[in-house]
Amino acid sequence: MAKLEEAFEQALLSLNRLEAKRIAEESSGALSPIEFVETVVARSLDSIGREWEKGDVALSQVYMSGRICEEIVEALLPPGNPQRKDQPAMAIAVLDDYHMLGKRIVYSALRAGGFDLHDYGRVTVDQAIQRTKDDNIKILLISVLMLNSALHVRNLVAEMREAGLHTKVVVGGAPFIFDTNLWKEVHADAMGHRASEAIEIVRAMERGMS
Repeated sequence: MAKLEEAFEQALLSLNRLEAKRIAEESSGALSPIEFVETVVARSLDSIGREWEKGDVALSQVYMSGRICEEIVEALLPPGNPQRKDQPAMAIAVLDDYHMLGKRIVYSALRAGGFDLHDYGRVTVDQAIQRTKDDNIKILLISVLMLNSALHVRNLVAEMREAGLHTKVVVGGAPFIFDTNLWKEVHADAMGHRASEAIEIVRAMERGMS
């Protein structure tokens, strides 16, 4: 398994889409599609995220790794696959911020982890609440780069509770990394340091809802 994960990770880091797909296809004899996603894909993305934190991997490699994995998961676990059923309705958005790359990476990581979710793009607090109501969202992931945008999460959570919504709010982005207590101060339910961490956070929340 370790050699398989290492080979897959190296294919991702070298942006070798064909090699990554070949490894995924040839693993089918030893692993089921969901096992490959939950072990090889998830662990490789987590490892790449850690390497980026140390400055050993470029952000472009993180982004492209997520996109390649997303394509592989779409082939292994298409939307109609029964192993995708019974997931809580989820969405991701950038809140009052114009920096979209972080959201795109997290979105790709979650899709690569086998999850389906709405991509709301950039939203205001009011828009986020309305769309959460309309889609009956149970888990809302918020990505921000600017501190002012991060502080708006407090208003979002407060207005959600006033509206009777019990949606779990997960936050991420530079302000929350620099101030590790900020996510608690804005009353979010969880915070992720890197994109791949979102997979474990969502899985934990999913288990709590079952």
